[in-house]
Amino acid sequence: MVYRLQYKSSVKKELRKLSRTDRMTIVHKIKLLKKEPRPEGSAKLKGSRDLFRIRHGDYRIIYQIQNNVLIIIIIRIGHRREIYKNL
Repeated sequence: MVYRLQYKSSVKKELRKLSRTDRMTIVHKIKLLKKEPRPEGSAKLKGSRDLFRIRHGDYRIIYQIQNNVLIIIIIRIGHRREIYKNL
C-alpha cells in the first residue's frame, strides 16, 4: 500500500526557515513515509490517537496517519525544544 502525503500550509513555511541540507533530508524522510508510515525510530506521541514523530538531528516531524483513506498528513516540522508546544 502506498499512502498519499498532505501538508498543512504552515509546514511549507516551517520548511523554508531551515537550511538547504536539513530541508532536503527532511523532505526525503517525509517521502519515505509513503511506503512505510511507521519506520524504525518513529514514535507515537503520548496522549494522541494517531500522531507520530520521526527525528532528523535536532528537528522533529510530527505527522498523522489516516489508515482508512491511506493519507499521511504532515502536521509540524520544527526544532526539538519548540515542536511539542501547543500541539
